[in-house]
Amino acid sequence: MSDTRFTGSITALITPMTRDGSLDFASFEHLVNWQIEEGTSGLCAMGTTGESPTLSHTEHHAVVERAIKIANGRVPVIAGAGSNSTSEAVDLAKHAEKAGAAAALVVTPYYNKPTQEGLYRHFMAVADAISIPVILYNIPGRSVVDISVETTSRLARHANIIGVKDATANLLRPLQVRQAVAKPFNQLSGEDGTAVAFLAAGGDGCISVTSNIAPALCAEVQKAWQQGECAKAIALQDKLLPLHDALFCESNPAPAKYAANLLGLAGETTRLPLAPLSEESRHKVRAALVQVGLLN
Repeated sequence: MSDTRFTGSITALITPMTRDGSLDFASFEHLVNWQIEEGTSGLCAMGTTGESPTLSHTEHHAVVERAIKIANGRVPVIAGAGSNSTSEAVDLAKHAEKAGAAAALVVTPYYNKPTQEGLYRHFMAVADAISIPVILYNIPGRSVVDISVETTSRLARHANIIGVKDATANLLRPLQVRQAVAKPFNQLSGEDGTAVAFLAAGGDGCISVTSNIAPALCAEVQKAWQQGECAKAIALQDKLLPLHDALFCESNPAPAKYAANLLGLAGETTRLPLAPLSEESRHKVRAALVQVGLLN
């Protein structure tokens, strides 16, 4: 059984793009290096925040490979390898392993609405195809289906399935999973707003959108908790809350990309069907950056 365990603040990386929608690898390299310098403990490339649904397979592969190359072993890189086609997910996971990713993040199949048995077989097929760890990605708000605690327990019996990114915002879930799973199981929050509460429920860290914009603060939240400074972690989370809220005022990652643009990290371009932020949302994001102290 793999003893890999991910902890702390792990950034769900945006994928910078030029105004014509092509990939901006110069900005991506700057972003990855800055993340590591600011204390981020891991990187996740080609998840939802990376706009994986609108990238070609060639582009997807290139982003994963580039993230691993730039990180150069300084922090682990988790590669998104999800699809609503099991065979496609298997192919992406195989590429992640070949590229040197520390783990594959595999999302629940969207649109198909598989049963629990279908989910079980989907994740098992991916885990059987590779030798690197698999992290389940449960995000019913986007994919409609929810991996039940019972199915999570069944899947955890596979040696390669080591944990879950939980974006349910259900704070009973990490408690229930800990009771149901017999082995140590790596539970990572996928909801920035509940990151500290998730730690209190026995979680290990957060795969974060906000850490694209505030990596040092997000890392400090996790570090404070790990060091037993609970009051400090809560105070930092309170400070970050306006930014957590603003970065989801419209569909992720459009607000995060606009914030990155304001901070000079990357352009704000997203690919359709994601549209540029409305003026109202731009004001919300800018105001949150000022309130948190990231922008004058």
